Amino acid sequence: MSAIVTTVLLVGYLAVLAWLGIAGMRKTQSLSGFAIGNRDMHPALVGIAMASSIASTATFVINPGFVYTDGLSAFLHYGVAAQAGVIFGLLAVCKGFRRHGDQNASLTIPDWIRARYGNRTFALFFAIINLLSIAFIVLILFGCALLVTTLTGMSHVPALIAVTVVVFGYVMLGGTYAHAYTNAAQAFMMIIVALALFATGWKFIGDGEFFTRLDTISLNYGSIVNPDSVLYNDLFAVFVSGFVITFALMLQPHVLTKVLYLREERDLRVFLATTIGTGLVFSLVLFVGFYARLGGLELPIESQDKVVAMYVATAFGDGVGAEVITSAVLVALLAAGMSTLDGILVAVSAMVTNDLVLRGRSDVPADRALQISRYTVVAVGLVSFAFAVDPPKLVGLFAQKGVYGLAAASFVPIVFGVIARGRLPVVPVALASGVALAVHFTLHLSGAVPNPAVSACYGILASAMVAFLALLGWRRLSPESER
Repeated sequence: MSAIVTTVLLVGYLAVLAWLGIAGMRKTQSLSGFAIGNRDMHPALVGIAMASSIASTATFVINPGFVYTDGLSAFLHYGVAAQAGVIFGLLAVCKGFRRHGDQNASLTIPDWIRARYGNRTFALFFAIINLLSIAFIVLILFGCALLVTTLTGMSHVPALIAVTVVVFGYVMLGGTYAHAYTNAAQAFMMIIVALALFATGWKFIGDGEFFTRLDTISLNYGSIVNPDSVLYNDLFAVFVSGFVITFALMLQPHVLTKVLYLREERDLRVFLATTIGTGLVFSLVLFVGFYARLGGLELPIESQDKVVAMYVATAFGDGVGAEVITSAVLVALLAAGMSTLDGILVAVSAMVTNDLVLRGRSDVPADRALQISRYTVVAVGLVSFAFAVDPPKLVGLFAQKGVYGLAAASFVPIVFGVIARGRLPVVPVALASGVALAVHFTLHLSGAVPNPAVSACYGILASAMVAFLALLGWRRLSPESER
């Protein structure tokens, strides 16, 4: 019975994705349509697509594993500091980024950088470092394959092939429209599942003894700062790095370019309200890490990525009804991963096509440019698949190394580009971006800072200081510079 239920749900889910992908393909006639659509989508739809892209497998599958291992400190890092970073990041940059992007008809973040700083070399550098997004693609492919394995009993490689073919297939056909349409459907499933999973542990929190129960796990499991944790052992790691790096993560190509889908500035209010509200509901899934630990699930730290899948398998009891609910929840968790994966694919493939292959050329026929973008999806899929076949242990930390590096390098060019008036010199901004990358990778890869959020945060703070001092000197040395 369980196999039948799972098969029906999966086939139905895939059928909906195929239908929406074909619907998106009918509206995608050019590289611009593939990258940012035709600006005819409702802002609430774009907001839901944004929230789904932000949440992803990390929120629904991977991050609860950190809560399971490190307790309240990890929850505060992801559920409080990071959520605050999301909200402040979106409020701070969306309006200005959209205004500059609209003025210059930008399709990608490197395209926006080229227009804002008037320098194609810096835009090329940005396009190259944006390839670090592939680390996040590997994370999501692995997480989705893990869920497919749990659902069907398939081994890792066939499950990985299935996920890769499905997601890369409908993105290749429908681009932004397929991504937005499928995300709307998947977000509906994700909201229901987030609320359902939160409700499964009400017995642990409903009587007001939740924090007392956390203290029974270990001395520091229920502490704001966990001295026993490698990752969350001081206030900076728990709060400051969580806020700063998540603020910076809002500058990722698959996130920030969503504002370019909007037709008018007045659409931002609905868009932001939808994004933030939906994201807060999604964050309830983090409680699964607590529930699994309090419920007696025992896993070694190297298997913490499997916490959610194993918890769901037993959370709803026995019987046919429980099997149906469990299968539906696992399918929805699969949807969470796919909803971010397709957004990253659209952004990365559009970037590679527009900024690396075509280099902003306007003389390429629309159908040819669209064809190249679809070939790019296939190429990115093959590279990501190769990494995901045998990923490193704790794939969440592996993805964070690359994605946090990209976020750190993006902070100064985008934030300063949004808030500053007039022309900005490219050299100090590019220098600051390079400093962010160098500090992050040096501190983390050397082992001096095990938590990539902390090393990236140091990189962001260092780059912001370098940019501020360099720009201040430039203003003083160039009093006639544009203001």
